[in-house]
Amino acid sequence: MSELDILTGADAIAAFMGIKPRRVYHLAETQRLPVFRLGATLCARRSTIVRWIEEMEQAQKQGA
Repeated sequence: MSELDILTGADAIAAFMGIKPRRVYHLAETQRLPVFRLGATLCARRSTIVRWIEEMEQAQKQGA
């Protein structure tokens, strides 16, 4: 993975996902978003978020 794959901070994660940073914090706190911390900074991999979204889409299609 490239270092460019890492989103650093809730603002960057939110911008990538098209949601508000507050929502990122909420999803992270409730462990519903694949994120990790580097010290106090919330981080995520773009590739992991894309894969997570694809998995959620598949699960919804199978459950429908």
